[in-house]
Amino acid sequence: MEMAKACLRDGSPFGVCLIREGREVMEGNDGPAVPALVGCTARIGEWEMPQLGLLQVVALGERRFRIRDHAVHAGGLLRASVELLEDVESGIPEPFGNCRRILARIVGDHPDLFTRPYQLDSGLWVSARLAEVLPLPPELKQELLEMGGAQERLARLSALLPAAPSAPS
Repeated sequence: MEMAKACLRDGSPFGVCLIREGREVMEGNDGPAVPALVGCTARIGEWEMPQLGLLQVVALGERRFRIRDHAVHAGGLLRASVELLEDVESGIPEPFGNCRRILARIVGDHPDLFTRPYQLDSGLWVSARLAEVLPLPPELKQELLEMGGAQERLARLSALLPAAPSAPS
């Protein structure tokens, strides 16, 4: 709660990581959460406090990072020193066109799931949005997040997806 208040007050981001092990993953485990080493910065976009002590937030992901080191603070809050990872923009080669076509259909059917502008010609945007919305196990989503670039993510996603029909007009 303190972290969320500080982020709202300062407009600052926070880090989101998959929990590899710890009390939020396995019931009965009293140890602190152990995060995956690659995560994503996020900012609180919307928030609501329907009752005292219960904060509901919508967070928007921003940039990938790698944890250099971390420490557990009071209340189990992890603080980390991170290195922001660079993402190189790329187009979408035709062998991975099924990724664009499937995402175009999802955007057409559910446009409110995505922040505009839609960037269906961006390998980074398409690969990130597909990894976000597809019903993939957390370990596979983490694998995609850790990949070095859009082409590698598109290749992995393309292999998982069926060929898609043409996008709606």
